[in-house]
Amino acid sequence: MSASIAAIARDIHSTACEKGWWDQDDLKSRNFGEIMMLIVTEAAECYEHYRNGQDINEVFYGKDDKPDGVPIEMADIIIRVLDACEAFSIDIERALYIKMAFNETRPHRHGGKLA
Repeated sequence: MSASIAAIARDIHSTACEKGWWDQDDLKSRNFGEIMMLIVTEAAECYEHYRNGQDINEVFYGKDDKPDGVPIEMADIIIRVLDACEAFSIDIERALYIKMAFNETRPHRHGGKLA
């Protein structure tokens, strides 16, 4: 059974609220720029695992059996993005479909970029 992206975003945001990461009376109380930089820090943590030579598919457990590794940091990126989308009423599912449809119209390696 699979859930929609919107349903997953609601679940993620609900957990974040329950754990005290959002003010229940003012869900827009967190600074959008700060939220974006937290996403960047998750990406940096992901890259550090890779840079340290860990297999990109390895999940390991650290202090207090906390899962870690590239897959976990990738999950953290998605969790932070979906949490922010739900908090700021961004319809990420719709945005994904719009962007995917546009990408299908683009030429091979558009813009002459190397990667």
